[in-house]
Amino acid sequence: MNITVTKTTHPGTLPPADTLGFGSVFTDHMFVMDYTEQAGWHDARIVPYGPLSLSPAASVLHYGTEVFEGMKAYRRPDGGVQLFRPWDNVERLNKSCDRLSLPQLDPDDALEAIRRLVEVDQDWVPSAPGTSLYIRPFLFSTDPDLALHGVHQAMFVVILSPVGSYFKNGLEPVKIMVETEDVRAVRGGTGEAKCGGNYGAANRAGDRAIEKGFSQVLWLDGVERKYVEEGGGMNVMFKINGTVVTPMLTGSILRGVTRKSCIELLKSWGVPVEERRAGGSMVRRHGGRHLAHRRTGLGRREIRGQPQPDRRPFPEALRRTHRHPVGHQTRPLLLDLQGLKAKNARHPTGCRAFSCLICAAWSHPRA
Repeated sequence: MNITVTKTTHPGTLPPADTLGFGSVFTDHMFVMDYTEQAGWHDARIVPYGPLSLSPAASVLHYGTEVFEGMKAYRRPDGGVQLFRPWDNVERLNKSCDRLSLPQLDPDDALEAIRRLVEVDQDWVPSAPGTSLYIRPFLFSTDPDLALHGVHQAMFVVILSPVGSYFKNGLEPVKIMVETEDVRAVRGGTGEAKCGGNYGAANRAGDRAIEKGFSQVLWLDGVERKYVEEGGGMNVMFKINGTVVTPMLTGSILRGVTRKSCIELLKSWGVPVEERRAGGSMVRRHGGRHLAHRRTGLGRREIRGQPQPDRRPFPEALRRTHRHPVGHQTRPLLLDLQGLKAKNARHPTGCRAFSCLICAAWSHPRA
C-alpha cells in the first residue's frame, strides 16, 4: 500500500505528563483512506490533523454505521516504541465491519497505516509512568443519501492521543455500579461489535452511576438480568475460591484483547480459569474479588482490599509468537515500530509504568 505523507507546518508539542487526561489532546497528523464500490480502498494518506469533510446526508450521521478500535503505543526504557497485539485489534475491527456491513480492510494495510502514523508522530509517545499513546482507528459510511441500503462509500481514519489514566483517581480501585434498569446488548445484536451505538446507548446508565458516586457501570445480561457480562469500558473477572471466573463469550460481550491476554497469563501461572455465566448472587456468596481491566491496558482493580504485588516472571504463554488472524502468518506478540520487526516480549528492567502492557501483565508498580 502506497501512503502519501503531508507534514504539518505548525507542529505541536507533547504536554507535560501530569496534565494528560484521556482523549483530549491529539497529535499533529492523522491517517485517512477512502472507499468506493468501484475503486475499493484507495488514496491512503497521512495528513495534518484537522476536520473531516462530510455531506450532511452522510449515512453515518443518520444510521450510526460506524466501528472503531482502541489500542496503545508504549515508550520502552531504551527509547523505542512498541504496540501490543495490534493484529488482534485489526481482526476485531474487521469482525465489527462485517456485523455492520461495512467494507473490511486488508489486515496488513491497516497495520501499516497504524505503524506509519505512529512513526510519523513518535515524538508524541510519552515516557512517564502510567502514560501512553492511545491509537483510535475508526471506519464509517459516507454515502450522501438518506436511503437505507448497503454501504457504497466509506472512510477509514486513525487518530492518536497521548494519554494518562482513564479514570480521575488514577490507579485507585474503581467503584462500580451494577446496572439493573438498562441493558447493553443481547445475543444476536451488536454487543460483540465495537460500534459507536453500543457506547452512546450506555451514556444514560453511565450518567446515573456518576451521579451516585461510581466510576463505571457493570452490565447484566439483557434477558434474565442476573448474570454479569462486562463493564462500561472493560471486561471483568472474579477470583472465587482460588479460581478466576470471567463471563463466557456469548455474542453480547466484546472480545477484549486484554481479556484474552489475562486468561493466557493466568493459565501460564497455573491459576484455574473458568469462562462461564457468572451471577451476581454467586459472586457475593463466595466473596469474590473483582478484577476489572481496561480493554486497552492490563490494570488490576479490586473491590475490596489493595492490589497485591505479583513478581512472577513473564510467562512463555506471552513470550512466544502467535498466528496472524488473517493470512496464517506467524507474528510476534509485540509490534516494534521500526519495520514491523519481530521482537520477543522481554521485561524492560526497571520499568515502573503500571499501564505498560509488558510490565503490568505480571507486576505491580514498585514502591
